[in-house]
Amino acid sequence: MNLQTKLDKIFSEYIRLRDSYANGYGRCISCGKIVHWKEADAGHFVCRKHLSLRYDEHNVNLQCRACNRFDEGNKIGYHRRLVEKYGEGVIDLLVIRRNTFTSYSKGDYELMIRHFSGKIKELKKQNN
Repeated sequence: MNLQTKLDKIFSEYIRLRDSYANGYGRCISCGKIVHWKEADAGHFVCRKHLSLRYDEHNVNLQCRACNRFDEGNKIGYHRRLVEKYGEGVIDLLVIRRNTFTSYSKGDYELMIRHFSGKIKELKKQNN
């Protein structure tokens, strides 16, 4: 598994755990449906092809699979709840950062893997 794929997996787990309650369930950012973190996706508001936002914690949130995979992210609901969660300026910041050139080195990926793995451990410790 290459480093980007490994980081994608770890970051996804972190986001889904971050947005879940102690019982493992969280609310879809787009439609509000309650779903267990293991049955949810880490949905991107700005698609992940934009590397500058691929691992941005404001851009990625727990999302039910129906919205993420079959409803093109349910962008209207996502937009509304993203503003509720982070404030009015979040959309503008994401749009501005969307086209920022970003390149990660092997060391960058390794550092982010360690960082988000640590956050996962902390969340799991808090929820037990």
